[in-house]
Amino acid sequence: MKGARPALRYAKAVLNLAKESGNDALVNENMQLIVNTIAESDDLETMLKSPIIKAKDKQKVLVALFGDKVDTIVKGLFNLLEENKRMLMLEPIAKQYTIIYDYHKSMQVAKVTTAVALTKELEDKIQAKIVDLTGNSASIENIVNPSILGGFILRVGDVQYDASISNQFNELRREFDNSHYIPKI
Repeated sequence: MKGARPALRYAKAVLNLAKESGNDALVNENMQLIVNTIAESDDLETMLKSPIIKAKDKQKVLVALFGDKVDTIVKGLFNLLEENKRMLMLEPIAKQYTIIYDYHKSMQVAKVTTAVALTKELEDKIQAKIVDLTGNSASIENIVNPSILGGFILRVGDVQYDASISNQFNELRREFDNSHYIPKI
């Protein structure tokens, strides 16, 4: 991925500044806001990627859009990216920041696929399963997929736990296919 290394370097520098000032959690929220805003707005993404629009104008738009919503460290990042003509890297930097912040706080993201949206009670049960499997808690990202019929599929890092009904049906089908049972007719 082009620009991943510089984005990681910028993100580490921002995290170090944020840790020194004690605002690392606030800056993480700001970075998530930036990623979500860029993802929701095609116009903003196009503007940031445009080689025609000057970096100073891009910075003015970002300050107008996020000015009172973000920490001074993030505003400083806007200025730095403008000076270095790297406004295009804002989204990758924000994503990398969130990843290294979660790593720094020993937080993992657990992707939970369910047939219906999770309730608070189910989230608590899944959080207990995550602690059982990995030893750490994790933030839960719910993906709704009706094709699994019921149950859930949990993925934390490289660990996957499949407790879906569709998986149980598939295992049952494999068992019948592999058995040498010949029914009497």
